[in-house]
Amino acid sequence: MNLKLVKLSPVYREQLFELMDEWLALEPDITPYAIARHDYHDFEPYLDSLEITESTGTLVPDSTFFCLDTDQNRFVGAVNIRHQLNDALLRSGGHIGDGVRPSQRRKGIATQMIALALDECRKLGIPRVLMVCDKSNIGSAKSIQRNGGVLENELVLEDGAVIQRYWIQLE
Repeated sequence: MNLKLVKLSPVYREQLFELMDEWLALEPDITPYAIARHDYHDFEPYLDSLEITESTGTLVPDSTFFCLDTDQNRFVGAVNIRHQLNDALLRSGGHIGDGVRPSQRRKGIATQMIALALDECRKLGIPRVLMVCDKSNIGSAKSIQRNGGVLENELVLEDGAVIQRYWIQLE
């Protein structure tokens, strides 16, 4: 499986619809949230929503990439990279949000996708990357650890969920 991160463009419209249709049919809450915050059926505004260039309220500059399996010419996941952290992201969001489409899980895609996202973080000049995951998500924790993630701590959120905070040193 050959994977690469791509920015969404009209060339990938069919791959986007296939990915989102499958994902939303099985899970109402998608990670990374950035790919679900707007209706993908309204393609041009959706496309515009995937890049935040300036901090506004609770949002920070970010970049969204889709993970393309070039062998199958299909999207297998997505990552959202926050260029900086605000207080909320420092506590429980991190620099990278990632997700693998349901039919492609447990194939090592998340580990490869995170490695590709870390390359993008290097390009952005981020020296140290924070990634978080639910403590119950063992697969996500392993993918982060395989990419050099070192557990700093665990936090209990207001809803009772326990998250783990990992740091990855890039420089």
